[in-house]
Amino acid sequence: MPEDSNMLEDNATQGAPAEPERTFTQAEMDAIIGDRLKRERSKYADYESLKEKAAQFDAAQEAAKSDYEKAVERAERAEAELKAVRAEKERADEVARVAAEKGVDAALLSRMSGDVGENAEFLKAQMDSRPKYEPVHDGGEAKASSVKTEIPTIF
Repeated sequence: MPEDSNMLEDNATQGAPAEPERTFTQAEMDAIIGDRLKRERSKYADYESLKEKAAQFDAAQEAAKSDYEKAVERAERAEAELKAVRAEKERADEVARVAAEKGVDAALLSRMSGDVGENAEFLKAQMDSRPKYEPVHDGGEAKASSVKTEIPTIF
């Protein structure tokens, strides 16, 4: 018997006239779509206020970040300046020490770039290779020049 009831149901669905397909007028479609859009818009009704709050939050973060970044940049500049001053002092100390050891002019050595020790060796070698001149002891008297100069006359 259960088979008979299944058969009856199959026949009922097959033999029953199909419900005609529903058609909508333009006004009904507009109403349906309008209702759907209204429901969807209600979900995002506070979007503008949230957008404004997010913009304010971003602006506050940017202001705080820029203050922080400014402080970081000032600290980095100060550290770089301190490092440069320390390097300059270390070089000046090294120049003074090496100039005293090698017996060369510290002012000249400080103007040279590169390794201080190598530069001091170079200066020392240049000083040692110069010809030696005997000092002249003439008593400090001015002597007249023995060279005669004649001025030509043009006229």
